[in-house]
Amino acid sequence: MASTKTSITQLSKSTFASFLRPQARLPQAISLPSQQFRCAATGTSANAAKYKRKDQSGTQKKKKARSTFIQYDMRDAEQFSLCDAMQYIRAFEVGRAPTSSKYEMHIKLRTLKNGPAVRNRLRLPHPVKTDLRICAICPPSSKAAEAAKEAGAAVVGEDEVFASIKEGKIDFDRCICHVDSLQKLNKAGLGRILGPRGLMPSAKLGTVVKDVALTVKDMVGGSEYRERLGVIRMAVGQLGFTPTEMQSNIRVVMENVKKDIAQLSDRISKEIHEVVLSSTNSPGFSLNGEFRSPDSVLLEDLSAR
Repeated sequence: MASTKTSITQLSKSTFASFLRPQARLPQAISLPSQQFRCAATGTSANAAKYKRKDQSGTQKKKKARSTFIQYDMRDAEQFSLCDAMQYIRAFEVGRAPTSSKYEMHIKLRTLKNGPAVRNRLRLPHPVKTDLRICAICPPSSKAAEAAKEAGAAVVGEDEVFASIKEGKIDFDRCICHVDSLQKLNKAGLGRILGPRGLMPSAKLGTVVKDVALTVKDMVGGSEYRERLGVIRMAVGQLGFTPTEMQSNIRVVMENVKKDIAQLSDRISKEIHEVVLSSTNSPGFSLNGEFRSPDSVLLEDLSAR
C-alpha cells in the first residue's frame, strides 16, 4: 500500500508539473489581407505588386493641356439671318420697354489661350444709350474744364476729385486726364485705387488726351470691346432698334474687329469662328451673315419702338 501511495503522489506531482511547464505553441492560421491572397494566387509578393503598380502609373502619359479654346463644327449648327434672330429675341422680351433691354453680340475667335487679346473703342453709327458717368481730370478754371462739362462730363476738376477718390467716393465709370494734369495725377498716387478698377488714365489706352471735350463725346456715344477667353462681347443696339440700324452697327463692329486682327503679328493666328446675337433676357442665336431669309417677317413688323 505504501508503494502504491508513493506512485500516486509522484504521478500527481508530475501531472501538476506538466501543467506548469511551458507548452509549445501550435501553428495558427495566418490571416493574410485580400491583397496578399491575390498576390499568392498570381505567384508574386505584395512588395512586387506594389512596385509594379508604381511602374505602371509612371508609364501612363499625361494628357497635354489644350492650347486653344474648344470650337464646335458650324456645318451642323443651326444659324439664322439677322431679321429672324431679332424676331425670336423680341419674343423673349415681350412686355419690356424698348430702351430697357439691349442687343448683345458675341464674336467667338479661333485663337490661342495665351495669345494677345483684341481690345479697342469705337463709335457706332447708332449709339447705344448708356448712363456712363465720365470724370475729366483737368484744371477746374480752364477752357478744357468748361468744354468737358458741356460735352457731358459728370465730374471735372483736380484736387477736389483727388480728395474724393482717396476717401473712396468714386462716382464715375470712366476717367480721362488732360495732358497738363498728368503730373498732378501721378503725384497724387491714385494708381493703387483706380488701377484695379480699370479707371487709371493712361496714354496707352488713349485716356490721357489734349482735347478732353472730344474724348468725352466719343465715350458718351462710343462703345468699348475686349476679348476675354476667346470671345468679344459688346452691346450693339437697344430693343427698339430697326433691323437696318442693327445691320449698320454690326457691320461697323465686324470691320473694326477684322482691322484689329489684321494689325497683329503674322505669327499670331486669330480668326473669327462664329457670331452670336442675344439680348438681356434671351438666349443666343448664331448668325449666318444674311440680312433676311425668304421666310422672314416684314421689316415694318420689326421696326416698332
